[in-house]
Amino acid sequence: MVMFAGLFGVQGTFAQEFNCSVSVNDRQISGSTFDYISELPEVLRNYINGNRWTNDRFEEHERIACNIQIVLTGADSNYNFTSEVVFSMRRPIYNTNQQSLTLVLSDNNWRFNYPRSKSLIFDDLIFDELTSFIDFYAYIMLGFDYDSFSELGGTPYFNRAQSVFELGQNSGVQGWGRSIGAQRNRFGLITDLMNPAYEDLRKAFYRYHRLGLDQFTLNSEISRNQTLIALRTIQENKRVTTNNYLFDLFFSTKYTEIVAMFMEADNRTRVDAYNVLRDVDPAHSTEYQKLQN
Repeated sequence: MVMFAGLFGVQGTFAQEFNCSVSVNDRQISGSTFDYISELPEVLRNYINGNRWTNDRFEEHERIACNIQIVLTGADSNYNFTSEVVFSMRRPIYNTNQQSLTLVLSDNNWRFNYPRSKSLIFDDLIFDELTSFIDFYAYIMLGFDYDSFSELGGTPYFNRAQSVFELGQNSGVQGWGRSIGAQRNRFGLITDLMNPAYEDLRKAFYRYHRLGLDQFTLNSEISRNQTLIALRTIQENKRVTTNNYLFDLFFSTKYTEIVAMFMEADNRTRVDAYNVLRDVDPAHSTEYQKLQN
């Protein structure tokens, strides 16, 4: 991306935004009628990796590493498939050769039509059961990636994801409807991401990655202090909001990484981190207990 080129200091051929792998488990689908489904991973790889999703220019090493795991759970004679999908993505950690797991998202309610030899056309202004689903999550992943590099930097991409969601909602297709309450689905995800009440969480997401994680090899003490500030911001934001979905996404992805960051800290810092983490993310309290040893 142009905005990060100076930080990386590398010149080269510009590439698309994603470097994504795709796998499809079709063991629950039987019969030669659907033998062509083996082509789907390559078709989806070409679709997501070959399209331009932003106006920024990415170096090859800046491309967003992601993985899409699809389990087909059903099919009918009209080539309608049902599936469960897991998306995961990583970002580089500055000043290292390592990457950080940024996001893991699951969607258990994807229905799409895919007849033999169907061509995928990128047009996020027209709803399609197959491509719009990929478009929605591509913009979600872009939003999280940009949020990790600049404060609220992902907003334009969350806006685009919302537009795709609205197309799906208007279509009446399964999985794209509105729902009441704290739902862990497309509606709940984009609703919370677009809700100003959760902006402090998104700001903390930036602080955690850019001011905490990325600085760790340069000055671990400053990095841990910034991470603690981010965690306290998340703690306070969780106290004044009603849905836990975005908080759970963050901690389910980051809890082992957070513990690793604080394991070698001084005793007071470890205790401070433990107290915040135990309060804001009790689901992983066993892992955080390591900071007490």
